[in-house]
Amino acid sequence: MEEHVREIRLETQRLYTGRAVSLDVDRIRLPSGRETTREIVRHPGSVVIVPVLEDGRVLLIRQFRYAVGEVLWELPAGTLDRAAESPQACAHRELEEETGYCAERMIRLGEFFTAPGFTDERMHVFRAEGLHPTTQQLDSDELIEVFPLSWDDIEEKVRAGEIRDGKTLAALYLHMLARRT
Repeated sequence: MEEHVREIRLETQRLYTGRAVSLDVDRIRLPSGRETTREIVRHPGSVVIVPVLEDGRVLLIRQFRYAVGEVLWELPAGTLDRAAESPQACAHRELEEETGYCAERMIRLGEFFTAPGFTDERMHVFRAEGLHPTTQQLDSDELIEVFPLSWDDIEEKVRAGEIRDGKTLAALYLHMLARRT
């Protein structure tokens, strides 16, 4: 890390601990020597999966997202279990829970920070191949519909502004780049 831009944490105050996230307020020292605060949502990490059927179609899901008050098109995704679950194990678990498919192969496509201005969440991206139907195992508070879409249909939904979920757009981009190689 380049020291001339590094911010140094001096103190952390935990304001909230929830099921999926915690909220800290850190007092920091800027490179200039001035002190200020940063509000950080701490997150254990997550995965997003690009599930590709044998015919090339991709499984997308639709679900209501309370935070934005809308039904969104998304790729299946989920949070790593705090008990040190690996990203690959989480991807297998979330794929089956949300779509009702299991995968023979999970291929790592990359990772990204979801919103580094206020959270430390790191999202791991996988492509799932060799899919076989099983049983969808939704949490009691989830209602998810699964749709197999062709790549042309996905591109049209992106162009039309129907796919607006950031993790889905980032994962589709990484998938597209991997297809080119």
